[in-house]
Amino acid sequence: MSRITLIAAAAAATLALGLPAVTAFAQTPPANADALTDPAMKGPEVIAFIGLKPGQKVADVIAGRFVRALSQAVGPKGVVYAYEPDEIVKTHPEAAAGLTKIVADPAYANVKEVTAPINAANLPKGLDAVFIRQNYHDLYDKFMGPADVPGFNKQVFAALKPGGVYVILDHAGAAGSGLTGTETRHRIEEARVKTDVLAAGFKLDGESTILANPADDHSKMVFNPAIRGKTDQFLLRFKKPK
Repeated sequence: MSRITLIAAAAAATLALGLPAVTAFAQTPPANADALTDPAMKGPEVIAFIGLKPGQKVADVIAGRFVRALSQAVGPKGVVYAYEPDEIVKTHPEAAAGLTKIVADPAYANVKEVTAPINAANLPKGLDAVFIRQNYHDLYDKFMGPADVPGFNKQVFAALKPGGVYVILDHAGAAGSGLTGTETRHRIEEARVKTDVLAAGFKLDGESTILANPADDHSKMVFNPAIRGKTDQFLLRFKKPK
């Protein structure tokens, strides 16, 4: 059974039990789609924004639909550290199972699976980039502990080489909403993310609107059929000073 099928089955079971979906894993694109196969994810544009080059080392935090694209971007001499926090492995075993399948594929031999608690991520040092897609808001949610977010951002800072970048893509919350929508709407205010990350010592290095949607008024949960797959998303790049 594919990772996407497993995710869809898990989401269906959650809905059947009347429980709220808790992570962006439930925002399932078409079957078997990822950043290589689903144009809506704008994989090439996101990779270009990160600035990855062959031979570099990147960590994909709460690794998911960009693992294969990142693998191709850094090439056989590069490394993708696919980090699945213990909290995700516990609550979403289908995610870990799908990642293990990619790691076992010889075509993605440069992907290394990493598991550890979110508050002790143990990310490799000397990384060129750290990427987290649609899951930064989850760091504040109950199923993640919640995580020590300032501590996690400091872990990322320590793992990056000077000049390395921390790239965050997430569902936008309304201006002034702060953290109020992380559990309910699965959104986070862009300004709050900037405040968090700058406090860890990073400098804002770039912003992109390639996944923006002005028609999204930020009031709906991201799984609402009216907006699912079409949410307004922000894309931020922060740099560790040299």
